[in-house]
Amino acid sequence: MQIEIKVDETCEEPKIIIITNKVTDELTDLVKSFTGIVPQMLIGFRNDNAEILREEAIYRIYTASGKVYAVTDNGEYTLRLRLYELEQRLDKHNFVRISNSEIIHLQKVKSFDLSFSGTICISLSNGMVSYVSRRYVPKIKQVLGI
Repeated sequence: MQIEIKVDETCEEPKIIIITNKVTDELTDLVKSFTGIVPQMLIGFRNDNAEILREEAIYRIYTASGKVYAVTDNGEYTLRLRLYELEQRLDKHNFVRISNSEIIHLQKVKSFDLSFSGTICISLSNGMVSYVSRRYVPKIKQVLGI
């Protein structure tokens, strides 16, 4: 990406112009940061209490028995959003979908085991283990740069 700044003494308000051949996720995120769109809070429910969940505390988000759960440093919470809605809300640089039923936080990954044929075993720093479904293996390899 090229960045060019022009100083004009007659300019009263800064103006940003983006010239591109296609709109990418990177550009969309850039526009959101400049327009001041504040990310929406993520609320988890446990024991009849609602708590604000910090993204950096989340290890994984998964579906089971028709419900969506978030595993954090403080335990497991029920979420009232669908997985695809969470995928749109969460930071795309830190969270990645590994199957139709799970999203993981990349900064909480301890290791990736590529020895399984056709799939990837993921060990999280809290001791949990997850598996990348065959459909998502190419995406994970792209994210990892392998």
